Amino acid sequence: MSGLLALLDDVAGIAKVAAASVDDVIGQAAKAGSKAAGAVIDDAAVTPKYVAGFSADRELPIIWRITKGSLKNKLVFLLPIGLLLANFAPWAIPPLLMLGGAYLCFEGAEKVAHALGWGHGHEDYDGKDKEVEDPAHLEEQKARGAIKTDFILSAEIMTISLAAIPESNFWMEAATLAAVAVMITVAVYGSVALIVKADDVGLALADRGRLGLTRALGRGIVKVMPGFMKLLTIVGTAAMLWVGGSIIVHGLAELGWHTPEEAIYALGKSVGALFEGAAGFASWLTKAAVDGVLGLAIGFALIPVGEKMITPVWRAVSSNVSRT
Repeated sequence: MSGLLALLDDVAGIAKVAAASVDDVIGQAAKAGSKAAGAVIDDAAVTPKYVAGFSADRELPIIWRITKGSLKNKLVFLLPIGLLLANFAPWAIPPLLMLGGAYLCFEGAEKVAHALGWGHGHEDYDGKDKEVEDPAHLEEQKARGAIKTDFILSAEIMTISLAAIPESNFWMEAATLAAVAVMITVAVYGSVALIVKADDVGLALADRGRLGLTRALGRGIVKVMPGFMKLLTIVGTAAMLWVGGSIIVHGLAELGWHTPEEAIYALGKSVGALFEGAAGFASWLTKAAVDGVLGLAIGFALIPVGEKMITPVWRAVSSNVSRT
């Protein structure tokens, strides 16, 4: 009997340790994920455009397909790559992060240029109107495009999160990064699903609501959603430029050039000192604004490179692969 009680006591002890470990993983994942908030906002803002133009019954299946692709990106590809780099080649992380940051700057600047009527964007090219765009082909194309974009944003999220995880053993880092991947993916694409279906919910309430208040709420949702989507696009573009610019500035500091980061920090601190009641927020906003402006400038410089060199090569390679 005493042996059984000792065994049960050992099991209880193991269970407590396991529970504490789970708590540690979730806590670290939440803190690490919060560091990648800018990229997360951008991910949520960018994705709804990929279901625009499809019938209502295809929206959720497309989002689910993108969600599965995002989880695969994070768990199958990026998690092991990130852990290998962190443990065996940490020197490679800043340049790779900067490359991803440059891509975010390019995408954000291209959206600004398109909004201002400058250029046609890398998605507009000779021969596009000759492509077959039946619904099935278009859905396949949009989903693939969303998953490719998600890969870049997920790489940023995972790398930023990995850098924010306290130093620990390999398995704790792996578990925490996996938790970050699942939590962020569910949050992003759950939000996207709610955003995309909000107008359908509004229409249903407006048409079939039993109470006048319910029907009015439905009409309000339908009326507000177009403006909300535009606002989300603006926020997403701003977040893209801010995150991209800040990653490049921080990457330069990691590589040994501290002047830009120190100058931006000093400026933020000086501006924050002018707002006694909101010094922290004013300082953060100043730094984010400067990072965003730098990101926009870098993105504008990269637009010709992306549109005239990288995108045509990538399109030719993708076309050849799809035919084989």
